[in-house]
Amino acid sequence: MKEKIISIINQKGGVGKTTTVINLAAGLTLKNKKILIIDLDPQGNATTGLGLSNIDQTSNSIYQVLTGAKKIEDAISKTKFSNLDIITSNVDLSGLEVETADDGRRAYILKEKLGAYLNNSRGSYDYVLIDCPPSLSLLTVMALVASHSLLVPLQTEFFALEGITQLIKTIERIKVGLNPDLQIRGIILTMYDKRNKLSSEVETEARNYFKDKVYKNVVPRNVRLSEAPSHGMPVIFYDRSCPGSKSYVSFTDEFLAQEESFETAA
Repeated sequence: MKEKIISIINQKGGVGKTTTVINLAAGLTLKNKKILIIDLDPQGNATTGLGLSNIDQTSNSIYQVLTGAKKIEDAISKTKFSNLDIITSNVDLSGLEVETADDGRRAYILKEKLGAYLNNSRGSYDYVLIDCPPSLSLLTVMALVASHSLLVPLQTEFFALEGITQLIKTIERIKVGLNPDLQIRGIILTMYDKRNKLSSEVETEARNYFKDKVYKNVVPRNVRLSEAPSHGMPVIFYDRSCPGSKSYVSFTDEFLAQEESFETAA
């Protein structure tokens, strides 16, 4: 299977997780990569951020896939952006944990369904990006079990690093019992304000602790980044010249360069 399945994860909300999913995906499409986003967050922000509804798509969502009502190939929605598809989400997904309580293998549901689809689809996607919910729930465990690697957006604000500690403990537990090959691919610093001393302090602390796992590019606080989702567009397409766009374009380049080094090492 040549597709690379990557979860974008942070159990804290409001850190730029969905923004990173949408704009990394958009940046990769500009490099002629074909991307599938799986919106695994019941809030459905990746869904609306790409111009689709998280209300009227109930029959065509990841919830339907995970409950067995739909096959993955039937749940994929085209977006208005070339080479960028999505399996949407909605609030129905929040009930999945209770509904699958009797299923002893429920942590593997997404892995098995996604693996079967990708193996039978002649490798139609270069990357599958999973937007995880901002919690360490069953949905997050499903994503971690299904993924090859993780991207962690880290906001350069107070208490940011404390939350990462809990996340790393969860990842280690998943590696022991459910997905031994799982690795943190990298940490991207978000909401960076160069005028704010705290931002640079958090950056220094993160780079000291995580070393080369932290990407060189940082994502600044930027009004256009905040506006773009309400227009159903990645900021890269909404305003190509704004600082937020430029940072995600540069991050995409760094991400792909890292990919080449991974493949060389392998």
